[in-house]
Amino acid sequence: MSENAVSQPGRDERLALAFAQLRELLGDRASRGESVRAIHGRDESWHHPQMPDAVVFPQSTAEVSAVARICHQHRLPMIPFGAGSSVEGALIPVQGGVVIDTSQMNQLLAVHPGNFDCVVQPGLQRRALNEQLKDTGLFFTVDPGADATIGGMTSTRASGTNTVRYGTMADAVRGLEVVLADGRIIRTGNRARKSSAGYDLTHLFVGAEGTLGIVTEITLRLYPRPEDVTSATCRFTSLRAAVDTAVAVMQAGIGVARVELLDEVMIDAVNRYSKLDLPLVPHLFFEFHGSPARTREDAGVVEELCADHGGDAFEWSTAPEERARLWRARHDCAYACMAYQRPKRMMTTDVCVPLTDLADCIEAARADAAEAGITAPVLGHVGDGNFHMVLLIDPDDPAEVERAEGVNRRLVERAIACGGTCTGEHGVGLGKREFLRLEHGEALEVMRSIKAALDPLDLMNPGKVLPD
Repeated sequence: MSENAVSQPGRDERLALAFAQLRELLGDRASRGESVRAIHGRDESWHHPQMPDAVVFPQSTAEVSAVARICHQHRLPMIPFGAGSSVEGALIPVQGGVVIDTSQMNQLLAVHPGNFDCVVQPGLQRRALNEQLKDTGLFFTVDPGADATIGGMTSTRASGTNTVRYGTMADAVRGLEVVLADGRIIRTGNRARKSSAGYDLTHLFVGAEGTLGIVTEITLRLYPRPEDVTSATCRFTSLRAAVDTAVAVMQAGIGVARVELLDEVMIDAVNRYSKLDLPLVPHLFFEFHGSPARTREDAGVVEELCADHGGDAFEWSTAPEERARLWRARHDCAYACMAYQRPKRMMTTDVCVPLTDLADCIEAARADAAEAGITAPVLGHVGDGNFHMVLLIDPDDPAEVERAEGVNRRLVERAIACGGTCTGEHGVGLGKREFLRLEHGEALEVMRSIKAALDPLDLMNPGKVLPD
């Protein structure tokens, strides 16, 4: 029995019977080994790990369906697992149960270049997908930084640095294959570019974090690879000037593909981790996609806007190696934060607000963190109003955790008050559940009704998303 599972009459017996069936179905791909369970009891968040009762490694939708039927029969929780990169505790098996690791379901099943789509299994990671798409002239656009699985990105409705131009996973997913709690297999959506047929079940499961079903196949929208890519950086004397510049770029209608903010604390962390020597002031990172003439024109207009807002040392490059170095450093921000004040962990914030309120929200959050004595680097996809303050804490220091939670709570309250959201892309998991009522009001009860209809026994990733 899991160290963290709620004691239930007959649970040990039910677990033993279920595991015997899982072993018969999957052989060595069903495990109760302590090391395997430990790996699958944690993610990248600050939340304390908790051990599942067992871990399985299915290779097909049929096997996932069979696993679900066994778990349903014996009333055991099911927790889908991808790359383990959640920062909100979405993967932690808080009631024990069976973790369903999709890493062996990692195939690109079909590519349809003429229709700009492909079909993948959930365990395929995004970098591997784009490597396999290279010869088609197309690419998958959603880039959260971490080399997450497509299933995990679908489940959290992920986005990232390219969102300002190409959209989120909600825009990228055209259809799904899903295994429900009782083992039924359904298909949602199709390969058509639009449809008005019935309820939009596809987007019900996109962002559900495995609480409604297990995604086993995803049809994704693809885009042509840009003819030319230009990257640029600019530094600013103040964070507000940098944010105001990003807002001005969006208001000017420039087709920027990425616009990322790093404050001076994040720059320090990045310099140390990625061996860079950027000045310790707020920076904006830009990327432009299009024809060579178009990217240069866009970069020129953005350079003028940066200068108008006090930006300095605008530097741009089309050299692939320089662009790769720049964006690798940006994508490694999470790891830079982890290394910045070891052994502290990250309590991530993830609000998204209207662009008109962005600068005020960031400044208020930074002042609040400073008053609480919490080191808090800031980065953000500021072109769409999404920013992350990374609160570095010792999870075993209750006083520090309490202060950080207060900073996070006040940040979320400010974001929701101005029309924003508690999570722009990381998902709810464990960390944001308490804010769902504040953000959604009576709509939360509709969510509960949907959960009860699809998963009446509360077996699908229980304890996540919806508050107790």
